[in-house]
Amino acid sequence: MGFPGTWMTESESMVYRVVPKCACSTIGQIMYYSDHGAFFDGDIHDATDGLHKWALDHSQAPIERNVKAHGSYSFTCVRNPYTRILSSFFDKICGIQRNGRRYRGNLVPSLVQKYGIEVGDPETGFEFDQIRSFRRFLLFARDTVRWRRPMDPDIHWSAMSGHISTFIVNGGRYDNIFWTERFNDGMQSVLDAVETPKSVDLAAIPRFNESEGHGPKRAHPVEDYFDDLSMHLVYEMYKKDFVLFKYDFENPANKMPVGEVDLDEVHAKLGN
Repeated sequence: MGFPGTWMTESESMVYRVVPKCACSTIGQIMYYSDHGAFFDGDIHDATDGLHKWALDHSQAPIERNVKAHGSYSFTCVRNPYTRILSSFFDKICGIQRNGRRYRGNLVPSLVQKYGIEVGDPETGFEFDQIRSFRRFLLFARDTVRWRRPMDPDIHWSAMSGHISTFIVNGGRYDNIFWTERFNDGMQSVLDAVETPKSVDLAAIPRFNESEGHGPKRAHPVEDYFDDLSMHLVYEMYKKDFVLFKYDFENPANKMPVGEVDLDEVHAKLGN
């Protein structure tokens, strides 16, 4: 199994377990910059050198050796499950991807047909009933997470705890799990704990939101998208995420965490 989704600086100053839709583009660019004093020219997900990634064959041995020995400071970043699933919908289902096409080829047409989802069209300014369409998408997402049909859950809406657990189960240990909602504080706490070849001034780092501008803008407050049934579906998919990462299930309008992440609890509950 190894350590899928794990990135490590070439200097081995830090190890990061990627969680999709949780500031991963910005974190990857900060890691790259901390080694090279410059950002990767393009989407950091496309980089094949300058940063160790488990998906690259030459990176697997150094990552495995480091993580199993806990040789570097290891961290990840999480996000409120309500805003994360909404972001996945607008980016991956409604948005046009970097290659100019819809995400995963025939996925969107099949959702339009089977679940009655509308996604709008860039030609007409993405006009559609966002709330109704999102709630239908939630039914599809729940079907993938709960029953793995009509497909396995996509990494962008599978539970954060699932991503985070693979690192623990295979022998890794986190030193820090911070929140996207308090990104500067969290990322600064990582940088304070490590020594990097190049110094990083977090205040001067731009945000690398690679999914922005490719799809419709969210037209309503977060809470408007979630009625009782939607909240039930979200809890069914993300109960562990709410509990372990201390987010407020009762109030979709509150994106901020309501407690501190207990690393011992995370390792105990995700480590089997």
